[in-house]
Amino acid sequence: MKDRIVHLLLKEKNDRFKGGLYDQSQVKLACNSNRIEGSRLSEDQTRFIYETNTIHTEVDEAASVDEIVETINHFACFDFMLERTDELLSEAMIKEFHYMLKRNASDERRGFKVGDYKTRPNMVGDSETTEPSEVAFEIQR
Repeated sequence: MKDRIVHLLLKEKNDRFKGGLYDQSQVKLACNSNRIEGSRLSEDQTRFIYETNTIHTEVDEAASVDEIVETINHFACFDFMLERTDELLSEAMIKEFHYMLKRNASDERRGFKVGDYKTRPNMVGDSETTEPSEVAFEIQR
């Protein structure tokens, strides 16, 4: 089943088929993943970025550059992941995903280790996260 879905996604991507599962996956995954990280972009705004490579906001509503950059990065990272579905998930691949998602965003400019494990504790809503000193161990587990 997975192989058929991946084949369909790749076919739609390569054929530039509009409005199919590939396009829907790009928009929904980018929007929902980025919202977990605090993005305020709506699904419609995410779709607009995906389809037109531009952003539209209401006059009194601003979108941060990071929200836009990370959304665009997410589209490229999804393609990268899709092309590698036959590979085993590795520590190096996880770090590459992180680099692709965060490159050119303010975290990189502020000295965070983009493409590497976190060095500072973080919060994701009310959920407990792994301490920086334990991340490598947990990934390898």
